[in-house]
This record gives sequence, C-alpha cells and structure tokens, in this order.
Amino acid sequence: MATQRPAVQADIGDYLKLVACTSVMLQPIFSLALTTQPSAPAQVGIGFLYNLVKFTAPAFIFGILYSTIRTTINTDLTYGGYLKRMWHALFVPTLWWTSIYLLVMPWVQQVSRYHSVGGFFWQFINGNAAPHLWYNTMMLQFIFLMPLFWAIGRWCGTDAKRGWLAVGVTVLITGLWLVLYDTQVFHGPHMRDWYLLDRLFISFLIYGVFGTLAWQYRQVVNPWLQKWWLALVAGFLASFYWINRELFAFSFPVKLTNAPYYKPSMVIYDLIAIALVAALAVTQIQRRSRVTGFVHRFAGFAYKAFLSNVFWEQLVWLGFGKALTQNHVGLGILVTYVLTWSLSFASAFGIHFGWQWLKRMITKNKLPVGTAD
Repeated sequence: MATQRPAVQADIGDYLKLVACTSVMLQPIFSLALTTQPSAPAQVGIGFLYNLVKFTAPAFIFGILYSTIRTTINTDLTYGGYLKRMWHALFVPTLWWTSIYLLVMPWVQQVSRYHSVGGFFWQFINGNAAPHLWYNTMMLQFIFLMPLFWAIGRWCGTDAKRGWLAVGVTVLITGLWLVLYDTQVFHGPHMRDWYLLDRLFISFLIYGVFGTLAWQYRQVVNPWLQKWWLALVAGFLASFYWINRELFAFSFPVKLTNAPYYKPSMVIYDLIAIALVAALAVTQIQRRSRVTGFVHRFAGFAYKAFLSNVFWEQLVWLGFGKALTQNHVGLGILVTYVLTWSLSFASAFGIHFGWQWLKRMITKNKLPVGTAD
C-alpha cells in the first residue's frame, strides 16, 4: 500500500512569510559587508543581491493578511480575542527581543542612542532599537487595524466590481503616498526629520489590501497566477533591471539607503515577486507536496526567528564574520548568513519548546490547593 501523504497545511501566506524571513536576514549582513570597504565589483554584487531580496517587508505583510483573513474572516472571533491571541504570538516576543537589543546590544541602535529613560522608551517604540525593528513597528500597526481589513474583505466578498474598486482606491492612495515620499523625504527637504514615515502603515497599505483580496478572490487569482507565471517571470526580470539601474545611478560607494521600498519601480518589483512566490505555493499545495508541511511549520516560527536574527548576526560577525568578510567577501557573507539563519530558527524553536516543557513541569509539580506540605 502506498504511503498516504500528509494533509496540506500551508497556504500562500505561509510561503510568503517563510521566504520573506529567510531573505530578510541577508539585508543587515549586506550592510555590514559594505562597512569593510570591499572593491567596486564586490559592491555592485552586494547591490544586486540586496535588490533581489528587497521584497521581504511587503511579502511579510501580504502573507500575514492573507493567512489572517483566511482563518478569521468567517469566524466568530472578536477583536478582543484576536488581540489576545496576537499578544502572546507577536507582542510578548517583541517586548523581550527589543529589550535585549537596547540593554545587551545598544550599539545596534539606529539614528541615535538613548541617554535617558524617556529616550529608552522612545527607541523602544519607534523601531530604532535595531536595524530590523523599524519593520516591527510598522507591522504591529496592521495587527491593530485588522478590523479595517475584515471590513474590506466582507464588503468586497466575491463581487468583481467591488474588488476592482478596492484595488483602484488602494493604487491611488499608494501613488499619492509615493509622490509625497519621493519629493519630500527621499533626498528631499525632510529626509532627516520625516524619516519615520517609512514605518507608517500607509507605506505598506497596498500589500495588506492585496493580501486580503487575494484570499477573497482566490478562485480567480490562483488560476491566473498559474496561467501567467511565465509573464510574471519576464516582468520580474524587467523590474529587477529597473530597480538596479536606479540604485547604480548614484555614485560609489554603493549606499543601500538609495534602494528604498517607496518607489514605483520597487512596488512593481515587490508585487511581482510576491505573485511568483504565490504561484509556486498554489502549485505545491494543489499537488499536496510534502514540502508544504515544512513550510507551514517553519512559517509559524518565522516572526520569532526574524526578531532574533540581528542578535545572532552580531555574535557571528563580531566573532569571526567580519574578519572572514574582509578577506573573502562572498564567503564571509555566506557563512554569516547560514549561521544567522540556523541560530535564529534554532532559538525560535528552542525557546518555544523549552517554555512548553517548563509550563508542563510547573503544572505537573504544582500542589493542589489545601494539600499539606
């Protein structure tokens, strides 16, 4: 008798969250590699690779909204119940890891450092506690705004006209926002004092709305992704050329801050990259591939691994990664990345199962009320 394959567990959101988490860990490593003053060709290579994975934050937002809408929109889950669930899944790990960065690794802070209690708490909430926590500040806004996306999903339903109207309004808002950011912030008059706009939810609104609609219109979206995947590949290559041309239009040394998310070229690139990952996910889910179980399992720990990745990256980098990168740029980046990814997910799994074991031991050894010593 043939071995029966396990039930499919993953969804498109799981694939996007895992791919985003796996890719985003490269970004701070690329930034560190540039501090070793590599050669011009090496800088070009780093710039290309940085742009290649410059879809991670949008993919994570899209994936979170897709999975959340799929599992909650047609249930009796209340907003309070949802926030309680998210408190344990997202907010508690955020509190712990942000504290670790500020207290144990204060040198990884961005923009400025705290010098008072007020400064500590400001760094805590504004996303400057570590290079990657700006994203955390932005993402948690979507958790609080989930009723908005439930409302969009329920209003649209499967009505095509309403769906296209939601798309049109979202694209218009995004376009106006990009114009504002390009003219006022990105090398604009408010580049320094308005920099926090990059972590305002509206900067990533399009990915949240599209993630919601991708689930609501899955009967149309999924076949479209599979039919037009080759065209998506062509669009991916064209948009990848576009964003690289923009990055390298600036003079050397290469500065990764010249490749922000908030440009029309990058939005197009990100949406196409998301669509390609989604197309792969749909194909594997339909085929009941064994890898879907792995994706679902690791996607569940992706956020916690993401939170810890800069901590492990710093240990590896300061231990031997920097010296290795100075002598062999590519090898140093690869080794630092592999160890960072492995330690990040190992810590996420380890802390989870360690906590579960501790709770079982406490429950097992707890004396009933009224029992004598």
